[in-house]
Amino acid sequence: MKIWLLRSFRHAAWAPLSVFAFYAIVAKGFNAYLIYPWLDMPTHFFGGMAITYFYLITASYSQVFIEPIPRIIQLILPLSLTTVTAVVWEFWEYLSDVILGTKMNLGVSDTLSDLFFGLFGACFLMAVLRKS
Repeated sequence: MKIWLLRSFRHAAWAPLSVFAFYAIVAKGFNAYLIYPWLDMPTHFFGGMAITYFYLITASYSQVFIEPIPRIIQLILPLSLTTVTAVVWEFWEYLSDVILGTKMNLGVSDTLSDLFFGLFGACFLMAVLRKS
């Protein structure tokens, strides 16, 4: 099982880590999100794509240890896990604001926009991959 997880991380962790690094450098290093608030939308879009890609690869590699996963489950599982990840991220932003006094969450519109663009990115990736 350890090999499956290591293989998944080696092959696919670069995607969500790249989006997170972009966010950390641009948002925190240069305050670009304050100057260009629209950057939040493509960041969440590509973040949704990246985390869905990671979950797709992980599910694919897991089939070595479990029986083959039906195609419909291979399509639904990454989207479901991406949805949960996006919701947990938004809770984390909220709790960070409440407990640590950060100002990551800008209100309901910001949260819904973040969720929408993250899930739109996830659905976009799945649609593109389904065609190929």
